[in-house]
Amino acid sequence: MKTYGYIRVSSTDQNEDRQLIAMNELNIPAVQIFMDKQSGKDFDRPAYKRLVKKLNTGDLLYVLSIDRLGRNYEEIQNQWRVLTKDKGVDIVVIDMPLLDTRNGKDLVGTFIADVVLQLLSFVAQNERENIRKRQAQGIAAAKAKGKHMGRPNKSMPDNFGTLVRQWERKQIPLQKVLEQCGGICEATFYRRLAVWRLTHKK
Repeated sequence: MKTYGYIRVSSTDQNEDRQLIAMNELNIPAVQIFMDKQSGKDFDRPAYKRLVKKLNTGDLLYVLSIDRLGRNYEEIQNQWRVLTKDKGVDIVVIDMPLLDTRNGKDLVGTFIADVVLQLLSFVAQNERENIRKRQAQGIAAAKAKGKHMGRPNKSMPDNFGTLVRQWERKQIPLQKVLEQCGGICEATFYRRLAVWRLTHKK
């Protein structure tokens, strides 16, 4: 059995730090954390597709909340069935203990989990629609005021990959890596690490 983590962020919801911290608190290996920076409107996402291919019967998948899995009511239901029934994977939604397929596999437990999943899926899609409205309103208001959207990101050093490998081999401590990367925090490092892994898959 292997344990995986899935993280999703989008331009309207930049909370990847919280998700990365949650995954690292569970001691999930960095190579088994998959992250997409994409809308939750569907499941046509590169990292999610790679994750599904790697998942095997008995594996365990963590997501912070159901809206990180997706924001489309019907597709969340379908993907949940594919993962839990077709592939035989257990799923744990960290923010919702009732959505832990390792527990309550009897009829009552399954019924409760199904009801909770349907409710949260509906809420996720409804929130997606509200986010789109707020985003459009916010952008329009910002442009009207002549404001620049977004914040500048610290660029990683050219030898970021080398630092990562040295850290993985325990040749240098994490604190040293953070210093070499301009004094970034751990959450930022793990976020950049996830992105780096996505673009440096063997």
